[in-house]
Order: sequence, then structure tokens, then C-alpha cells
Amino acid sequence: MKIAMIASEARPFCKTGGLADVVYSLSKELTVMGEEVMVILPFYQTVKDTIKSPVKLYDSFSINMSWRYQEVKVYLTYTDGITYYFIEHWYFDRSRIYGDGDDGERFAFFSLAATEFLFRMKKAPDIIHVHDWQPGMIPCLIREVDGFKEKFSKTHTVMTIHNPAFQGMLDRDALPNLYNLSESLYDDGQVRLDDKVSTLKAGIVYADKITTVSPNHHEELLTPQGGMHLDGVLRLREWDFCGILNGIDYLEFNPENDPYLVENYTYKDLIAKKKINHDKLLEELHIKDFDRPLYSVVSRLTWQKGLDIMFPAIEELALRGCNIVVLGSGERQYEMELERLRAKYPDNIAIYIGYNDALAHRIYAASDFFMMPSLFEPCGLGQMIAQRYGTLPIVRRTGGLKDSVINFDSSNEKTSNGFGFDNYHPDDMKYTCVYAYDTWFNKALIKKLKVNAMKTDNSWRRSAKNYLGVYKELISRK
Repeated sequence: MKIAMIASEARPFCKTGGLADVVYSLSKELTVMGEEVMVILPFYQTVKDTIKSPVKLYDSFSINMSWRYQEVKVYLTYTDGITYYFIEHWYFDRSRIYGDGDDGERFAFFSLAATEFLFRMKKAPDIIHVHDWQPGMIPCLIREVDGFKEKFSKTHTVMTIHNPAFQGMLDRDALPNLYNLSESLYDDGQVRLDDKVSTLKAGIVYADKITTVSPNHHEELLTPQGGMHLDGVLRLREWDFCGILNGIDYLEFNPENDPYLVENYTYKDLIAKKKINHDKLLEELHIKDFDRPLYSVVSRLTWQKGLDIMFPAIEELALRGCNIVVLGSGERQYEMELERLRAKYPDNIAIYIGYNDALAHRIYAASDFFMMPSLFEPCGLGQMIAQRYGTLPIVRRTGGLKDSVINFDSSNEKTSNGFGFDNYHPDDMKYTCVYAYDTWFNKALIKKLKVNAMKTDNSWRRSAKNYLGVYKELISRK
């Protein structure tokens, strides 16, 4: 099967968040399973500055965006069995990927150029899989533009919602001015959301299948409370909407051969070897008492990640003599609060403002517990990485956190792989952290839970099989 992934970012070339991990890991796993996968990306200046793979000019052509005549160049490279195509234009010759006032115009160009590029191919893809709002208009283009209809008559489209908070909101006149489409699509409600054009809604309406990144987030998006104004249109497409839990890259995150660890380990020797990693990390971070549980955070420091309800728990843990290490950066008020806590408890708390990949791996391997009390979390990867290293997540059961973490209680010792709570409240977070602390003293039990965590299947093979099932079901449709 010929599959075209279209996204605004993908590893190993450009990444700002989990979207890049998903596009790359899913594509790589599908190629291992024998499918032909291409990934189409913008050719950002940051990619040009850092790319090490050999790149060659593959195609050039022109497109029109209303009155704008735009030249397009497409470059080609190969990585991990995946064919990558980069669309070049001066729109992408800047120092950052997102955040400029013309993002709507930039990704409209990208969507038009990517569609035209696929149109020029001898054989159209069997599946066009678009990710989030940036290429969200592509399913609409191939259905509404006369020149594309015949070429893509046997092509099926999939839209994956990674972050529903970003919806590609544009003024009504963007339809003719950027996409060469009629404003009637706005008037009849096909692409209208909150009195704007939404490219994310367009993808939901026109794609043959819609997915999101966990089964529980799928259920949340169908409700007024969690749907972010998309619940109405998603309920209309409910039979073509499903949630598939993301995975993690088992080659990158593997305690058996992770080069960043002091000692590699498996679930068979995790207690002794984790202790070596634990002690070395605490020594490096100037934490003095090695015989206390270690709680960790590796995260963007933003309101979404539950920092407001985490800080009281951190203080309670420090008062009990526990150790806490935080790696991340983000909103200034959260960074300042961490600095305050570290100054108050210098023997128990270590923080690293910024990101350090090697340190992140060492933290996952050294920790007993990993804190992730998100306000909302479509899927989440940190809790899965923690499990891979035998570290027990403490999560608020929202989105994919609920799908991937089985909360420990006295009845499920054989299957539980972490701790969870439901209410977004500091008392619930604090209580759960203390419950984990009390459990830590039962060494046989805590070992069993850590082994359960390491044996949890968070691989992309599981997820890719589910996506492949979606693709095959579409192709089987008459």
C-alpha cells in the first residue's frame, strides 16, 4: 500500500513536540511492516541548516494562490526506509517553525503544494494521512477541486487530531484568497467554526476517517466539556472516528542498551541496576540522601501539564524527606516557583531549566516515580517512557494517561503499572503521591509494580497495526 503522510513536522528533521515523534515512528513501523511510506514536510531553514542526509532536487512546478503565482521546489531524501519530500519556498526560510502572523498563509501554500505534488505523481497514493490543522484542508481540496477529483478518486484520506486546541482559524476570505475555494463552503457550514474558517474542522468533515491519539481522548472529544467546540461535528462523524493510542520508539528508549545510562538493565535485574543509576544521578545533582524515593518530572512547564496542582505535592514530598528532580522549561511563573522550592529544600530538590536529552534518559532510569498530573493530555509519551524504564507514573487520568496507566490498588497487583487520580485538585495529587510513597516501603510490591511497568506494551508496532487496520478498512470500501 502506498501511504503519504503530510505534516508540519517529523523526526529526525524537525520537531517541536510529540507530533514529530508520531509521524516518524508510525511511518518507520509501517515500512518495517512492508508498506511504502512517504512523508511530506516543509523545507524549513532549520532543516536546511542541520540535515545530514543527502538531499536532491526531485521536482519543480508552480501553483496559484488566488492572485499569487508561487514557485515550488521539492527535494528528496531517504531515512530509515521512509521517503521524505521537502517542499521549499521562502515562506519557510525563517528561524522558527510556528508562531508567525502568516502561519495560515504559509500552511495554505504547503497544503496546495503538497496536493499538487501528489497530483503530479504517476500513481496516486492509496492513503493520504494528514496530521493536525496545518495540512487539514487537503481532504477538502481533493474533493472540491475539479482537477483533483479524478486523480484521487481511489485515494482515501485520514485525519489525525493530535492537539485539538489548535484549529487553524482563518477569516472567511481565506477560502478564495489562499485556497482557491468558494466561500460557499463557509456559508453552508462545511468549514465554519465559531464564525471562522477552521482547517481542522475541514479535515474532520472531508476525511474518510478521523483518528485521535488515544481511545479515552476520543471519548473526551465527543463531549461539550472536552470537545473544544469540535464535539458537534465529531458526533456527526462518530462512526468514522476512533482513538488509537500512540506508542514510543523502543529503539530510542531501551534500558537494555541506552548509551546514556551508567548501567543498562532489564526487568530481571532492574532493582539493583536502577539503584546504581539512581545513586549516580543524585551524586551528579548534589542530592545527599540516596535512601529515599526519587520523584521526577520531565516536561514543558506550562499550565496544561498540571504544575498548579503539582507544587503542593512537591513540597509535601520534600517535607517527608523524598527527593525530587525536574527537567524542563516554559512559563516563567512556573520556573520561578521551582526556583523557590529548590531554595527552600536544597538537599531534596534539583531542577534543570531547559532540555537535555541525555539527562532526561538518566532521570527516567533513576527515578522511582514520574509525575504527570496534566489538566488535559491527548496521549502523552512521558508516562510510557517512564514505564519502559521501570519507573511508575503518577498521573491524572485524562486522555491517553488513563489508557496507558493502570492505577494500583490492592485488587490489581498483577496488572497495575502506576498510580492515578481523577479530580484536578492539589489534594488529590498530594494524596496520590503520598500513597505511592507509602507503597515504596513494601519492597516486594514495588518491585512487582516496576516489572509490570517494564512489561507494558507501549510499542509502535501495536499502534501501527491499528492504523493499518484503518487503512485496509478504507480500501475495502466500495
